[in-house]
Amino acid sequence: MSTAAPSTSRPFDNTHVDAPESRSWPLSHVALLLSLWIAIFITALAGPPLLDDADATHAQAAQAMLRTGDFVTLHVNGIRYLEKPPLPYWIAAASLHLFPSYPAFAIHLPLALTVLGLALLGYAWSRRAFGSAAALYAGIFVLTAAGVFLFTRVFIPDALLSLLLALSLYLLQRSLDHNTADTLFSRTFPYEMWATLALAVLTKGLVAPVFFGGTALLYMFLTGDLKHWRRLRPITGILLFLIIAAPWHILAGLHNTGSRGGFGFAPGHGFFWFYFVNEHLLRFLGRRIPRDYNKLPATLYWLLHLVWLFPWSLFTPAALLVAWRRRRDLLSLHTASLAQRTVLLLGLFSAIILAFFSLSTNQEYYTFPVYLPLLMLLAAALAYQPTRGDTPLRRCLSFAFAAFFVLGLAISIALGWGLWNSRHLPFVSDIGALLAHRGVGDYTLSMSHFFDLTGPSFAALRLPAALAALAFAIGPTVAFIFYRRRRLFSAIFTMSITSAVFLIAAHIALCRFAPMLSSADFAANIQSLEHNGSIAPGTEVMLFGDQAYGSSIPFYLGHPVLLVDGRSTSMLFGSTFPDAPPIFLTAQQLLAQWGHGQRKILFVPPDLRDQVDQLLGSNKLLLKETSGKALYTDRALDTPSSMKDSQ
Repeated sequence: MSTAAPSTSRPFDNTHVDAPESRSWPLSHVALLLSLWIAIFITALAGPPLLDDADATHAQAAQAMLRTGDFVTLHVNGIRYLEKPPLPYWIAAASLHLFPSYPAFAIHLPLALTVLGLALLGYAWSRRAFGSAAALYAGIFVLTAAGVFLFTRVFIPDALLSLLLALSLYLLQRSLDHNTADTLFSRTFPYEMWATLALAVLTKGLVAPVFFGGTALLYMFLTGDLKHWRRLRPITGILLFLIIAAPWHILAGLHNTGSRGGFGFAPGHGFFWFYFVNEHLLRFLGRRIPRDYNKLPATLYWLLHLVWLFPWSLFTPAALLVAWRRRRDLLSLHTASLAQRTVLLLGLFSAIILAFFSLSTNQEYYTFPVYLPLLMLLAAALAYQPTRGDTPLRRCLSFAFAAFFVLGLAISIALGWGLWNSRHLPFVSDIGALLAHRGVGDYTLSMSHFFDLTGPSFAALRLPAALAALAFAIGPTVAFIFYRRRRLFSAIFTMSITSAVFLIAAHIALCRFAPMLSSADFAANIQSLEHNGSIAPGTEVMLFGDQAYGSSIPFYLGHPVLLVDGRSTSMLFGSTFPDAPPIFLTAQQLLAQWGHGQRKILFVPPDLRDQVDQLLGSNKLLLKETSGKALYTDRALDTPSSMKDSQ
């Protein structure tokens, strides 16, 4: 495949930029980006099943829309779920409707398409601002960055928010661009911007206009574009914004009023208070009810971005050096080129988001919207080729490739050591039963379970470990050799292939962890028992503890389940409404009903097994056990004949 060689022009000099209106994208670039996307993201849609916690919890909300026909109020396990705006769930519901027999594929397909959108937007914007080489780099970086892949394994709205916010900023710049030809197409840019921003609000709430508005005002002030505010069509544009964003908020407020209060909520609190005050203001202040969100330590918060943008974060020193050299150009904002303005816009946006979540409660993926801007800036810096005498920049680039080589060598040695030590150990499909459960990070970090690996558990990861070890043993070395021969694109392409193979291996590893991270097989076991007549159809199914511990069970069963001591977290506020279904039991109520009346089936997560053993003693029958999770029933299984007699 032939690809354009990296440009030798400077990334902040707009004279080299290809006009997208006059030139089509090189077919080789499109083919390369699509090939990477298919290899990394489309092939990953086949498995694993939906995971417990956020993945299946949010999938339940989309599933409930199709089951109930209520597209205004989200429901999880039959309870109002008022924390999130609806757009991601509308999209997921449409996908479930199109692919009803492949639920995991249907839920995660929109995420894969969103990543493709991010890559193509990064390509289009970078090509317009920085040139073809930076555009290709930006697209590659998005598709192969570790964090982009990691945080799209689970159904969360942050990737879609990132795409919509970035597109809004791009349209803001196009709307203010003096050089844009005055055509009917260009006159729609402001309205497209307002519409996209409204969709961002319907994706994750008021943080969208906060991030966009703060960035836009600072950008327009610094560039002198405040005097051109009329180009944004603020009156008609805001009207369009409200037409799109307001109806759902109004309907949700009208449909969800008059909670009974309790658990820290005042009587009468409804959607408006819970959504705007509790989920926005109090969450930012760390006083949200319930207080179930953590805040990363400051050092970890900042340093983890080097992991999420790996391997491209290794070029950060080179990017900082280029930015420092061009600082005078960036300060001449009133006469700045398109490239300089783009650097300013992306930098302001990233700084605002990073500062915001450094003050607020946060989770690792909350800063997902800065990944595309930062990767575009890294790509722009790499398109700035050093001259023969440019020793500092060459040293920065040499550091990046040398660091990649050293890290690759260390990773391949570590994986090879694990493979060697586990060579005689048997393969065990239930990897969760072999982990050490060291509790590093209290399992709030995305990669906490990595620290639980043991020799026996490593035997289940031979294939992904071998792939990753091979990729890191060869790729960084070849990339370093290419760079030393001054073939920068070949070196970067080799890094991207190395990262792609590693991400594919990581996905295979995730599938190996599926018995521990998902409870879909427990739902399948219940359905199998119903099918073969061992339990009656409609048997009461219960989850012990918060529904997030086994949220994939009600999703795959297709109906709500009872929760024992599970009136917490996402189930708490919705349970205070008078019409909330009676799905909550206390442990003592479970004990009183256990063994009486209709058969009970109880799912218990690993951390609560001891509590259930103390509560029920030996008065239970184990139906299934995987990764420490257990499925109990309160009596012997039926036989087909007894089933007929009971009917």
